[in-house]
Amino acid sequence: MQQVATKRGPLVWRDFDQEALDDAYDQLVYAPNRDIILGRMRAASERTRERLGKPERLPYGASEYEWFDLFRAKTSAPAGRGLAPINVFIHGGGWRVGGAAESALNAEPIVNAGAHAFILDFINVDQAGGDLVSMHRQVSGALAFIWNNAAGFGGDRSRFYVSAASSGAHLAACALSTGWREQKLPADFCKGAVLVSGMYDLAPVRLSKRSAYVKFTDPMERDLSPERHIDQINTPIVLVYGSGDTPEFQRQTRDFLGALRNAQKPAEAVFAEGYNHFELIETIANPYGVAGHARLQQMGLV
Repeated sequence: MQQVATKRGPLVWRDFDQEALDDAYDQLVYAPNRDIILGRMRAASERTRERLGKPERLPYGASEYEWFDLFRAKTSAPAGRGLAPINVFIHGGGWRVGGAAESALNAEPIVNAGAHAFILDFINVDQAGGDLVSMHRQVSGALAFIWNNAAGFGGDRSRFYVSAASSGAHLAACALSTGWREQKLPADFCKGAVLVSGMYDLAPVRLSKRSAYVKFTDPMERDLSPERHIDQINTPIVLVYGSGDTPEFQRQTRDFLGALRNAQKPAEAVFAEGYNHFELIETIANPYGVAGHARLQQMGLV
């Protein structure tokens, strides 16, 4: 059931007063079991490294933040091809926390299905002095690096996919709307993306308490709001969100989906009843989970 913001003071965004809007961009308010789930995901990532072995740790840029973990396909490439499909995962964490090490659990279903799993690290917004543009450029640069060098990793760049969660879904959508052009990639470089519980218009985020650590500017809001650049999106997108997501995260997904469909872009949504933000993100690592199944299905690896 859709949760409705309660009016307590002057409205600052649609039907939200300041407190309600702040709560709508604070996942802990709607997911009090956050720390339990994140701890579970860290433990699962450690088990993944025990089973698969430590990933290859490789740089994609010049800074100390620009690295990725590579878990290579465990089985032979599908259909007898010599190169394996690629999935690049972009982690969330409110733009502030998270990393490849904590996201290793998402690699296991990919490599077991015969694809390479790349999991990105990149600068966070605090390290960048409040600048989301630096994050966007690094993520877009990482996708370009992996695509351009796919064959060297034994990867098939004609089967290049992206998956991402929360603030990572925002960064992925930015890369798929404007980043590909900035990186001089082909318009159809990415064959599909699964974006879980993301943000696609920064206007309300800028009005929320996230502005305490993100130094929003008009150009940043404009350039890094993928919903405003629908015409540049050429990737089939699956948007996954849950009934326990905050009301704004649910609305952001619905509005982005509507904008994509209005522009006749290939897009679909998967709505997960009974899942909050973190519970839903955890399902990315489950080949039978809501987001995990959608990811494998999009890649043709179910």
